[in-house]
Amino acid sequence: MEAEKLLLRVAGGDHNAFEDLYGLVSGPVFGLVKRVVRDPAQSEEVAQEVLLEMWRSAGRFDPGKGSALSWILTLAHRRAVDRVRSARAAGEREQREALRAGTPAFDQVAEEVEAGLERELVRRCLDRLTALQRQSVTLAYYDGYTYREVAERLSLPLGTVKTRMRDGLTRLRQCLGGAA
Repeated sequence: MEAEKLLLRVAGGDHNAFEDLYGLVSGPVFGLVKRVVRDPAQSEEVAQEVLLEMWRSAGRFDPGKGSALSWILTLAHRRAVDRVRSARAAGEREQREALRAGTPAFDQVAEEVEAGLERELVRRCLDRLTALQRQSVTLAYYDGYTYREVAERLSLPLGTVKTRMRDGLTRLRQCLGGAA
């Protein structure tokens, strides 16, 4: 009921009521917008737009049709959905334009070369592991086995496999980090 009274005062141009209403609804507005938009920075921007719209259009609020919070959250949902649709449409326009121009959206040759170099680096780093570490890491990360399944396949205690994996991954991280 407090939000309704505040919103009616905001409709009359009451700045203090807007300040109080802002404090009351900004959290729920941002939460709703963030669930729809997902990007925190864009969510903040959309939430601010909604709260500004709440100030400008408070006179359109009709308490007979629902609560003030519902009205405000409806504004927020609509604005958030509009932002998502706009971003999606812009991405689709860029893709269509890239196709029309005959240029790929990314440099395919550069991507393939970079991927090849990364694979070679990983291979070299794997070669620096002990045979037991390499075997455990390969089974888990390339063949998709869980630590428990690796232990069963190698007939080793789970703790031994976990230690090998930890040590092997530490050495890989050092090797890959040093090369990057």
